[in-house]
Amino acid sequence: MRIFIALICSFALAFVAAAQTPPPKKEQAKKKGPPAGQVSQPRGQAVGKPTTTGKPTTTGKPTEIGKPIGAGKAKATGKPAEAGKPGEVGKAAGAGKAKATTAKPTEAGKPGEVGKAAGAGKAKATAKPTEVGKPGEVGKAAGAGKAATAGKPIKPQHFEVPKQPNTAKAPPVKFQPGKRIEGSQNWQGQQYAAFRDYHSEWHDQGWWHSHYGNNIVFMFGAPYFLNAGYWYPAWGYNANAYYAYDGPIYAYNNLPPDQVIANVQSALQQQGYYHGEIDGLLGPETRAAIADYQRANGLAETASVDQPTLQSLGMT
Repeated sequence: MRIFIALICSFALAFVAAAQTPPPKKEQAKKKGPPAGQVSQPRGQAVGKPTTTGKPTTTGKPTEIGKPIGAGKAKATGKPAEAGKPGEVGKAAGAGKAKATTAKPTEAGKPGEVGKAAGAGKAKATAKPTEVGKPGEVGKAAGAGKAATAGKPIKPQHFEVPKQPNTAKAPPVKFQPGKRIEGSQNWQGQQYAAFRDYHSEWHDQGWWHSHYGNNIVFMFGAPYFLNAGYWYPAWGYNANAYYAYDGPIYAYNNLPPDQVIANVQSALQQQGYYHGEIDGLLGPETRAAIADYQRANGLAETASVDQPTLQSLGMT
């Protein structure tokens, strides 16, 4: 009997114990539940644990979501830009791709204007070489710089000049005793000494032959004598001699005066200074062309055939 009662009591105690065991497991499950769902905990320790673990921070979800700038990535695709300014900003986004790599944050605030400036900048970059490369304007500014830089040696030529001078085009000059060349006192340098020292002289044939002998040539029937590298009119040798110019003419390449003048006319004609006939006469039109060339190239305006002018033309 006692054994039976003991078994019943043991069984009852076991049943009671079994019935009381599940509730603690449910409480433990409830306690474990909040960390899994990360629900706000009433206890301070539960809140502190997520902070120490740093899981929300490491996941980075709150940070990425909170970054309004992160939407800037979408700006590269143009979606946010189109949402803000469908017309202008969208266009800027297209141009902004090249700008995005170099754009400053400040400039990013104005993608439209910056994009336009960048586009215009490309045009300016290409325009500068074009403008700088305009040889036309630079050449014009240099004036007759063509002649100054022409420097290419010009070989002397023989020109068939008229046998008789055109006096209507180049009227004859009259003899003036002791005449000096006007303005020659202002032409500095030894190469202009012949012009400064010149004064016209009248002598007969005997005197000219005795002083210059074989250094006398005839041009249109008028005698010229050679002295110190220049041809001069031999006034008085022939009383009716025709001279279109009374003064020195540089003796270029041992050519007679008419051929020297013809070569100068040809050189000036090629450079656009002389537009008349190559006739070997140092008349008003030819002298005006020479003066224009000299003035454009910073030479003394002798309006005559001198050594510095021929050097500038590339003839010597």
